[in-house]
Amino acid sequence: MFGKVKPPVALKSPPTVPPGVPGKSVLGPRPAEDPTGPPKPAPPRATETASKPTVEKSRAGKPIDEKLEKYYALKTRIHRKLVEQLDLTAVDNNDPGIRDKVGELVLALCEKEDVLLNHTERQRLVGEILDETFGLGPLEILLKDPAISDILINGPRMVYVERKGRLELTDVQFRDNAHLIHVIDKIVSAVGRRCDEVCPMVDARLKDGSRVNAVIPPLALDGPSMSIRRFGADPITWEDYVNFKSCAPQMVEFFRACVIAHLNILIIGGTGSGKTTLLNNMSSFIPPSDRIVTIEDAAELRLRQPHVVRLETRPANIEGKGHISIRDLLINSLRMRPDRIVVGECRGAETLDMLQAMNTGHDGSLTTLHANSTRDAVQRVETMVMMSGFELPVRAIRQQFSSAIQLIVQAQRLTGGPRKITSVTEVTGMEGDVVTMQDIFKFEQVGIDSAGKAYGRMMGTGIRPTFLDRLKYSGCNIGPEMFEAQVLLSDHEG
Repeated sequence: MFGKVKPPVALKSPPTVPPGVPGKSVLGPRPAEDPTGPPKPAPPRATETASKPTVEKSRAGKPIDEKLEKYYALKTRIHRKLVEQLDLTAVDNNDPGIRDKVGELVLALCEKEDVLLNHTERQRLVGEILDETFGLGPLEILLKDPAISDILINGPRMVYVERKGRLELTDVQFRDNAHLIHVIDKIVSAVGRRCDEVCPMVDARLKDGSRVNAVIPPLALDGPSMSIRRFGADPITWEDYVNFKSCAPQMVEFFRACVIAHLNILIIGGTGSGKTTLLNNMSSFIPPSDRIVTIEDAAELRLRQPHVVRLETRPANIEGKGHISIRDLLINSLRMRPDRIVVGECRGAETLDMLQAMNTGHDGSLTTLHANSTRDAVQRVETMVMMSGFELPVRAIRQQFSSAIQLIVQAQRLTGGPRKITSVTEVTGMEGDVVTMQDIFKFEQVGIDSAGKAYGRMMGTGIRPTFLDRLKYSGCNIGPEMFEAQVLLSDHEG
């Protein structure tokens, strides 16, 4: 699996708020029932429940009743008073003590409310209001959990997370659609984008580089939807790949040699397979003396080299003008004297320009694309090149591909969540109208273990790459014994 496994942080459920009773705590736990008291009334029938305006049921089956409404109303009221008394535009978010100072003000506002709160309840309320003020509200508790790799929000009441390769429904909720849209707007406005009726779909990123996609009504029929593909606080390294048995140590040395030798590398895989993480680690082998230009829709790559120029696309403005695509940035990057071009993902017409750049002296370039196999990758490239508007014959496109790409690395998310590098394939040329390839390393799945995870073995196929001499000339000590037919790494059940 591509990710660090740390003990998960317990998710806090939204506090239960019993109906306000004079002299009783509004946010405290429900008092124990008296067995000698009057009998508990029978639960209302479905028709009666549906007729009450104060009780509704979400799609996840969670009751949204008067208690939560009172809690949300109290939090909203205090937050509004805080905004009225505090000039948030003048607040320095980089001040380490600013959160404590504002917290004292929130506590003072809680004291003025006509409700009785104990110490735990006050601290809980203050924490949530501070998260709304300085962070992303209900998402903050999820973003602090390093074990969570994906956050999937289907409307205000259904928030799923992926932890250790499995999806879980959490107790985190937003107040309503307007609250969720407010959080989305807070995220996208920080990177100069917008999400409204004119532009109801948006790609953005968080401060840590996590990828964000949001869709709001009228396109999202059941309320705003948002997905966050997280980048952990600690970047995944090649050591993690080996420890998680995602690839063998020999493969890491081989990748290092290929990058140093300026081979053009294409990384493929499905959604969530770890392509961007793999691209990030591949780029770590680029020598620090090289000038690197990165091109992305939403900047995610974290290159450690000193000489990096980062470019990001721009959506159209409200008048439909000003759109800058990956293709525009790629064409412009050729005038920037790059030693390496790293494209986050090829999705359309820019694929033709990428192939041409690789064929015209920009060796050592890296990019990714969605494909389920190396053979599918060739077909995907053909389709995307045709999207450029040029009516090129298929044979010409395949010739461009075979001469531009030397290595294809496939990442895959297997059953149960583990992510593996499943094949390392050399593109050797063409025979007739067919692009010829040969596997150098490949993963062979053996079965499913008792935990429901796929396991198998990483193998060398016994085929030496035709560019082995090129690796040696670049100063990399890669011996032929690395490519013998052998088992490089093996999972074991349990």
